[in-house]
Amino acid sequence: MHRYQILIEYVGTNFIGWQVQSNGKSIQGLIQRIISKILKEKVILLGSGRTDAGVHAFGQSAHFDCKKKINNKIKFIHSLNFFLNKNLISITDIKKKNLSFHSRYSARERIYEYIITNRMAPPSLDKDKVWHIRKKLDLEIMKKAAKKLSGTHDFSTFRASNCYSNSPIRTLNNIKIKKKNERLIFQFKSKSFLRNQVRSMVGSLVYLGKKKWSLKKFENVFKSKKRKLCAPPAPPHGLYLLKVNY
Repeated sequence: MHRYQILIEYVGTNFIGWQVQSNGKSIQGLIQRIISKILKEKVILLGSGRTDAGVHAFGQSAHFDCKKKINNKIKFIHSLNFFLNKNLISITDIKKKNLSFHSRYSARERIYEYIITNRMAPPSLDKDKVWHIRKKLDLEIMKKAAKKLSGTHDFSTFRASNCYSNSPIRTLNNIKIKKKNERLIFQFKSKSFLRNQVRSMVGSLVYLGKKKWSLKKFENVFKSKKRKLCAPPAPPHGLYLLKVNY
């Protein structure tokens, strides 16, 4: 048996998310089916984690096992992309791994980015790829609040009600917010995240940036551990899985 890791870039707009489900087209299901077709054997593709409907990726990581050794990796990538590119999915790399490697459980850190376009005019080129906010956001107060999220905390406030994780305790290794022209880019690094955690944190930071909340209110909501007090989560189309480190 041979194990391979693939790195995947995709636009999640037209998918129900990463994970195979019975009610629509998933990224995992499509790639899995194409790999099985090319290798002429059934394979199961396991990802580093789920991304929700509409969420994108620059560097999703996944692995699969197969009986046949893939001798020509470049040809294999070309064949995969021939079938996948029309769905806005690209396989950017493939690596041979030993059988102890696991795309999810071997991950040391996951990096997500959330992108906001903060201007009056709606985006055309980036439609469905950023969150468009017209009201000017207060960058400095959002940066102050972001610092309070760093470290190990109970993130129950930012946890979806259907989250399957055993514990709400997570450690955020790093949070950055930077401005690039009309874009605000939020970057979050952690070994793992709760379901909807990043989008809920961004939604709450935006409430602060819009002056709907004070910094004190933000702190109180975070410490309350009550999901019902959280601001509405940011929409999925501004979120990107940037990279998974092993």
